[in-house]
Amino acid sequence: MSDDATSDDAQAADIPSLDARIAAFLDGDSFAVVGASTDRSKYGNKVLRCYMQNQREVYPINPSADEVEGLKAYRDLAALPTRVHGVSIITPPPVTEKIVEACGKLNIKHLWMQPGAQSDRAIERARELGMNVIGGDACVLVVLGYSEQA
Repeated sequence: MSDDATSDDAQAADIPSLDARIAAFLDGDSFAVVGASTDRSKYGNKVLRCYMQNQREVYPINPSADEVEGLKAYRDLAALPTRVHGVSIITPPPVTEKIVEACGKLNIKHLWMQPGAQSDRAIERARELGMNVIGGDACVLVVLGYSEQA
């Protein structure tokens, strides 16, 4: 076995299980949804509503909307009135990479990149910054349970 394979195995062993990462993410009391959309057919809107359906404190991040689903929308994470525990990201991967950096500057340690938002680069950078990251391998809509009718 090469030294590279050994170090890769050791690095993988340092990453908690998916269930543990999800539990740590959901253990918080406030969340932001980056990519929250005013369009109810978009996943950015469904994820926001999912948090609301589960009575979670949630803040929509949308630079071009004043309000999403009756909640005041914020231009970016730095504009939030409080620091959130976790951030769900529903953006294209190049934007996600910028969101990771913004979370690092704001000392936000829990990121959930919804499927399609992740990139290897974003996941790697989040881990370098010591973040708990869920990167496209689970969807909050499934984990928390989402109802289109609610």
